[in-house]
Amino acid sequence: MGIVSTVNTDKLYWLGRYSERVYTTIRLFGESFDKIIDGDNEHIRLFCDSLDIPCDYTNPEDFVERYLFDAANPDSVISNLTRAYDNAMTLREEIGSECISYIQLAIYVMARLQGDESPMLGLQKILDHILSFWGLADDMIPDENVRNIIKTGKRVERLDLYARLHRPAGDIRREVHRLSVRISRTNLKYDSAHILKLNALAESDAVDYPAVLHLVEQLVSI
Repeated sequence: MGIVSTVNTDKLYWLGRYSERVYTTIRLFGESFDKIIDGDNEHIRLFCDSLDIPCDYTNPEDFVERYLFDAANPDSVISNLTRAYDNAMTLREEIGSECISYIQLAIYVMARLQGDESPMLGLQKILDHILSFWGLADDMIPDENVRNIIKTGKRVERLDLYARLHRPAGDIRREVHRLSVRISRTNLKYDSAHILKLNALAESDAVDYPAVLHLVEQLVSI
């Protein structure tokens, strides 16, 4: 297992989290897009509530523009994608230029999409670039610890989002299992008791989502 500095461990972990945040929230946005552009303001509120983000959008057009493209909005897709890219750019030695290039391509697509009235095709390309980044990270990053830190960030973020979204018990159970396996292969400082509690919660058919969310938020200490 390679030795990674504390600073770079943090950046790798958040690279995993931000890339997953972009991926899952774009998918959620895609599922909601038709209702949103049909003028369903209540659906916009439900979308924001499900992610626990402020709902200060004036109309569907404002929501699409600012949620996707407003760099000043900390909850926007572009903000989270930029955070992923900023972390990746400082990790060239750890992850390689080819991995970084797919995050950069996603940034380029977002820049071209702004003002597009039908952004879903472009957003699918961003999902494809993120999938390519994850796939290339598996294939090209030689240090197993580096790979596993990124994947742990990815799994933490997915479980966090799934708990907020109240996904079915089977989805929670699967993500808890994946996280448990992945985090044990890293040198991250984490609370193993929280992993045991998460596994116990995941076995319940009636998932205690706030408890899952609390444990996930407190799991890793870098």
